[in-house]
Formats: sequence, structure tokens, C-alpha cells
Amino acid sequence: MRLHPTKLLSAHVLALGLALAATGCAQLPAGVRSISPEALRGHVSFLASDALEGRGTPSRGQDVAVEYIAAQFRSAGLEPAGDDAYFQTAHWQYAERKPEDVVMNVSAGGATLAVPAGGVTGHFLDPVKLAATPAVFMPWKDALENSEAANGKVLVVPAAPVPGAARQLQEKITGKPALIIMIDRERRHASGTGGWLIDPEQPPAKGAVPVLVLHAADVAAALEKGGATVTARVAAPGIRPVKLRNVAGVLRGADPALKDSYVLVTAHHDHVGIRNGEIYNGANDDASGVGSLIEIAHALAARKERPRRSIVFVTLFGEELGMLGSKYYARHPLFPLKDTVANINLEQTGRTDDSEGRQLNSIAMTGFDFSNLGEMLKPSAGQTGIRLWKHASFSDLFFSRADNQSLADVGVPAHTLSVAYGFPDYHGKDDTWDKLDYDNMARVTRMLAQGVADVANARERPVWTSAPKAAGYAAKGRALGSGTPAAQ
Repeated sequence: MRLHPTKLLSAHVLALGLALAATGCAQLPAGVRSISPEALRGHVSFLASDALEGRGTPSRGQDVAVEYIAAQFRSAGLEPAGDDAYFQTAHWQYAERKPEDVVMNVSAGGATLAVPAGGVTGHFLDPVKLAATPAVFMPWKDALENSEAANGKVLVVPAAPVPGAARQLQEKITGKPALIIMIDRERRHASGTGGWLIDPEQPPAKGAVPVLVLHAADVAAALEKGGATVTARVAAPGIRPVKLRNVAGVLRGADPALKDSYVLVTAHHDHVGIRNGEIYNGANDDASGVGSLIEIAHALAARKERPRRSIVFVTLFGEELGMLGSKYYARHPLFPLKDTVANINLEQTGRTDDSEGRQLNSIAMTGFDFSNLGEMLKPSAGQTGIRLWKHASFSDLFFSRADNQSLADVGVPAHTLSVAYGFPDYHGKDDTWDKLDYDNMARVTRMLAQGVADVANARERPVWTSAPKAAGYAAKGRALGSGTPAAQ
């Protein structure tokens, strides 16, 4: 078979990349060279198995996942770094309503539509009883800027693709609607566990307008047309205590001057759980990142020489619900934030079938120009034949959409590294372990392991740059170093 010239060139480039990666691997320390596709496949296939039921926050499956991760940290020889051995525990509450506790009807065009059980959810504590009330539909931006037009009425808004969209509506609208209905046909803002979490440190705003999240497509269409009225009855939820756990271990540094400073490596161990009776396994998002983190921990702990700085490995709960675990860590750091020199967050390290084309021997970093961390990782990329790159559109756009944001918000240079940003089964039920490219994942994970070691061994710590988008983070970083809060 003859190849088209373009395909032939691509084949040559791929072969060259694989050759460079193989040559670089031979030059790596033994512990890093030992990172294998088989080990990564073992971690991901377990964490993304049906037995763990999609690792929703909270869930039995996630409890099993954190026990597995703690066992891996123990096997690697990491010191426990949590408040309960390897666990950093958040004592929160879990609120839940039964499907029949929420009743909503929409009347429009002479017809009345009843929302089916489970077709609408509400994550607020107070009961609601609303008689027939006119509804006003507004796009997201208009709702934030001109919600007064819905005063005393039902404000209907399409959900924005941002974490915690319902809470954002409650906090940012200036009007006084009687009720907000947020349309979410795809259930992207459903928790996957049926209820919702209550953080005692982040209590609901007093007097906040209740938000119902509507999933029923036919009812949503009627509300979008306008001229509808809404009746609703929502019972108070049941509430129970719940424990949520980050998993944390530390590889202590050896340099007397640097061992009390820390490189923080993170990945989130949760996914979206079970939706409509189907398990969403979350293999690439983010069992892959956790698998890479575990193997990096094993590889670096196996070295005879300890790094100069200490390396802290943490897997996080609740990223899919708005980066809850990383925000909790930022409020309750296990090691001083002023001494945390960088956060390297790992997301989606397994799939190579990116929506923009196959990504082999490459890894992208968010906020690439915001700090000099990329420059510090380039030697390991060159050594392993991995392309470390900035995506022209997504590098800045996705900086705020992963757990690195929580550490950046307190001044720590923090970035997320991913192989593929978009892939066919993102947040879908078919994100399964068999679709990952474990050979490529092993090559990338070796590069990341060496990169983490390089940052830990560097005399200079990563710093924010003068990039305009990094200005706020740089100010927080300076304040962190001085112990003085940054101006808001």
C-alpha cells in the first residue's frame, strides 16, 4: 500500500518522536525508567472499574478509591501527610431529597406540563411553595446584568458551562425573583449521587433565591418560548453527616536549606458517579491523572538520592463539583503555602484521541505564560522526547477549570498538564479504561516524573511572570511570601 505524502511525513515524524522518546528513556534514572504501561493500566482499570461506580462525591466507590490510593502511597514508602494517616478529612453534611419531594408544573399555550420525577432538582435547604407565577426567560449574561426585570417572577436561565453555576446565580444577580429555574438538559450540573454537599465553612447565603435545576427537555422548551407560568412545591431535604477525604503523602527532601519547601503534585480522584442508572467510569477524567501521580510517587521514592525539596502528593475529592477538595486544601494546607513552591496538577494523561487530532509524545500546560514553570519543565521534556506546548486557545481558557486554580488563587504558581483537552467521551459513560493509550501515557508520565524531580532539585523556585493575566496571582504570591494579605 502506498501512503499519501502527507501521511508518509506524519509516519516519519511519529517514528522520529518514538525514537527520541526511547533514547531519552534510556538516559533517565532507573526509578523513572521503570514507569510502565502495565502499571498504569493496572491503576486505571481498577479506579475506573464498574465496582467503583464512577467515584461520585460522596460515594462508596470513592471511599474504595481513596483506600486504594493510600495503599499505593504506603507501598511507595511515602510518609503519611494527612490528619488521619494518609487522609485529610473534611467533615461536611450531605443533603438529599427524594424525587417526589420536588413537584413542578409549567402552563403555557393552554397546556400544562408536569415535570417527571427526577426531572428537576434543587440544592437548597428551605422548603418552597409557589403558586402560579409568570416566568421570564433570559440568557445567562442578561440574567446577571438585568435580573430586576424578573422581580417577583420566575427567572429562567440556561446553565452556563462553569462549575457551581447555580451558586453563581445566587451570588451575582441583583434582582429579587421569586424563584430561579436553571435549564440543564445534559445534566452537567447534576451531582451523580442524587444529593448535594454542605460545607460548614461556606454556608448558603441568607436570603438567597432558591434555584431549581431543570433537566426535562419538553418543559425547558416551553419555558424558553415565553408566556409560561410556574407552580412549584419543594420539601425540605434530609441531612446527614459525611466524611470527604483528600489523600496525601510526602517524600521528604534531603537538602538542609530546601527540605522544608514543597512541590505539590495533585490529581482528582472523583468523577461524576451514576447518572440515569448508568455508571460514568471516568477513566481519562481523572483516573489517568491519579495513575500517573501514583507512578511518579513510586518512581521518585525508589531513587537512592532524595530530592532537595520535599514532594507532596495529594489526590483530591470533588473536582467535578467545583474543585471542592483543592479549595479545602488551600484553606487547610498540610504544608505552609508560603513554602509551597509550585503545584503541578495532572488531568487527562491517558487519551491521545484529542478532538483536534491525535496527541502523541506531547503534553500541554494551562496558563503556560503565567509563570516560568514551563521553562523549568523543558529539560525533562527534551530529555524524554516529549513536546511540552501551549495551546493557542485553551492554555489560558482552561487555567481556571481545574484544581490548579485553587492554589493559584492563594498565590502558589500552579498549572495543569494534560495530553488531550477534548476527547470523544468527555464526561460521558464511555470514558472507559480500555480506550487509553498506555504506551504514550507511560512516556508522558516519565517526563512528568523527571520534571517534578527537576523542580524539586532546583535552587530557584518557580515564579509568576509579568504576563497581564498573571498579575493578580503574582500579587497574591508576593503577599504570600510577605505574610500580608493581597488587596482584593
